[in-house]
Amino acid sequence: MKIAVVGAGAMGSVYAGLLACAGNEVWAVDTWREHVDAIRERGLRVEGASGDRTVRLDATTDTSEPGPCDLVIIATKADGVASAAASVGPLLHGDSLVLTIQNGLGAAERICRHLPPDNVLLGVAGGFGASMRAPGHAHHNGMELVRLGELGGGITERLERVGRVWSDAGFNVKCFDGINQLVWEKFVCNVTYSGSCTIFECTIAGVHGNEHAWRVASSCAAEAHAAGVAKGVHFSFDDPIAHVREFGQKIPNSRPSMLQDYLAGRPSEIDAINGMVPVVAREVGTAAPYNEVVTAIVKAKERANRPEGRT
Repeated sequence: MKIAVVGAGAMGSVYAGLLACAGNEVWAVDTWREHVDAIRERGLRVEGASGDRTVRLDATTDTSEPGPCDLVIIATKADGVASAAASVGPLLHGDSLVLTIQNGLGAAERICRHLPPDNVLLGVAGGFGASMRAPGHAHHNGMELVRLGELGGGITERLERVGRVWSDAGFNVKCFDGINQLVWEKFVCNVTYSGSCTIFECTIAGVHGNEHAWRVASSCAAEAHAAGVAKGVHFSFDDPIAHVREFGQKIPNSRPSMLQDYLAGRPSEIDAINGMVPVVAREVGTAAPYNEVVTAIVKAKERANRPEGRT
C-alpha cells in the first residue's frame, strides 16, 4: 500500500517507520526541515517497545511531491489538523482513505471542513508514550493498541483492509463499529495526564506518586467522564479513576506530548484536551472547574515560557 504520513512527529514517525519496515511505500510529510533531511540522508530510526530499527523511506515537506496515495494518515497535533486536511489534495485519488489519529476532541469535524466525510477513518492510539530523540530518531515507551473505525460507523471491508496493513506492520490493532466511544475513552486519559504532567513538570509516575498532583489529575478525569456520560457517550467503564490509573501504570515513565511541547517552547494541544472539557460541560450542563484551572495554568506557563514573556 502507498501511504503518506502527514505530521511525522514522534507518533507519526513511529507509524511511518513500522509501516515502511513492513514493505509499504511510505512517505513522511512534515514541516520540520531538519527531520526530513535526516530521514533522507540516514533513514528513520524508531527505537523502543517495538525494537530498534533504521528504515529507509521517502520524506518531504511538500504534499505535492509523493503523488496520489492509497492511505493518508494525518498525525499532526490537534491545531494542525485543519491545515493538514486542506493541504492533502495532491495526495488523494478517487478511492484514497484519510485516517486521522489525534489526541483530544474535534479532529474529524476539522477534517470534514476540507474533505468529504465518506472516505474518512478515525483512529485512537493508546499506550505509546512517544518522543523525538533527535531529527530522524523517534522513541516510544509502549505499544498498547491502535483502534480504527469508520467516521460513519460500521465494520467495512476497507476498514478491515487498513487494519491488516497496520497489523502486518507489528501494531496491535482492532477495528470498531463505534469509534466515537473510543475517542472519548482516550480523551479521558489525555485529560488526566496531559495538563497535570505539564503543570507539575513530571512523568505519569510522578503524578501517581504525588497525592496533590493525583488529586488534580483524577478530578480532571472525573469531570471529563461526567461530561461524556451527560453527552450520551457509552463508556466501557463506570469508574474513570480506576480506568485512567490502569492506563497510566502501563507507561509510567512517559512524558505526555503536552509536557514535551512546553519544555521545547512549542504551543501545546491544551485547547483540544483539558480546554475542551469545560466546552462540552457547558453544552450538557455539568461542571469542569479543575479542567478550567488546569487549562489556565498551562496557558500561563506557556506564555511565561516564550522569550518575550520572560521577566
